[in-house]
Amino acid sequence: MNITISDTRNINIDDILTLYRANGWSAADKPHELYRALINSHTLISAWKEDRLIGLGNAISDGHLVVYYPHLLVLPDYQGQGVGQLILEKMQDIYGHFHMQMLTADGKAVNFYKKNGFERAGETEPMWIYKGNEH
Repeated sequence: MNITISDTRNINIDDILTLYRANGWSAADKPHELYRALINSHTLISAWKEDRLIGLGNAISDGHLVVYYPHLLVLPDYQGQGVGQLILEKMQDIYGHFHMQMLTADGKAVNFYKKNGFERAGETEPMWIYKGNEH
């Protein structure tokens, strides 16, 4: 599969919404906020099959010690084919030396992240105030 990984921020909002809706993520219900959040992330990595957006991941960071990965999505037709792995590898190129890399995973994503070196953070308990309903 010929996939291009990019750090462009020139991504059409409709392509982003297609990706989020295909995965059932409620962030698509706030399209302008989602778009601004992604475009203003510390890092935004996208995966493309020709001119089709098939995956996306973003990072929020202080730029020195800590990074948080809020989103990593791949179109369902491309899941399990290494697209998410390519995005995560690019993030590791940037943040792999950081003191702490954090994320919240549930469902099938837990095993994906465990395979990529992430583990439960000590005795931490995930907590949030969440406006979505897909978890």
